[in-house]
Amino acid sequence: MKIQRNILFALAFMLSVNAFSQSSADAKKVLDKAAAVVGRRGGAAANFSITGGEVGRTSGSIIIKGNKFKAITPETTIWFDGKTQWAYMKSTNEVNVSTPSEAKRLSMNPYAFITMYKNGYHMSMKTTAAAYIVHLQAIHPARSMQEFYVTISKTFYPQQIKMLQGKKWVTINISSFRAASHPNSYFRFRHSDAPSAEVVDLR
Repeated sequence: MKIQRNILFALAFMLSVNAFSQSSADAKKVLDKAAAVVGRRGGAAANFSITGGEVGRTSGSIIIKGNKFKAITPETTIWFDGKTQWAYMKSTNEVNVSTPSEAKRLSMNPYAFITMYKNGYHMSMKTTAAAYIVHLQAIHPARSMQEFYVTISKTFYPQQIKMLQGKKWVTINISSFRAASHPNSYFRFRHSDAPSAEVVDLR
């Protein structure tokens, strides 16, 4: 359950064409355009599916607004208000409160890359007929997310994230991206969301 909770904070790439050769500047331009689409002021929503790693397979929906998000799967609901994470596990009727690392945020929120890529990564890119595939590798070995790929459509909608967690690859596929507006309070856990749950503060 803990592994699955970390994977969801998310939410990799179809490496089927030539080597990554386009410049870091080209890759950054594509990511900048995708970040502008994803980071629309009012917020957005999408569906996702996760495979690989130790989580196996799961799917759900995610609502984002800036660096805030709420992810929902059949097993778990996660709220993140930009600093604090609340993870409600249905099987145990517990809400775990924590402050997640950037790696955990990306594994639970596939759109977390829209801020992560701006500092501390080498970038390269290749282009297929339908998408841009950006490869990011951390400059510093202490960075919690060392390597990941982002596949972005020619209309600059993110389609897939592939991230290395330990020695295993985890793939998040994204679909049905759409506009959605919610107040900031939507991204915080409230007692009424799970009134009988035990709250465990892990900070």
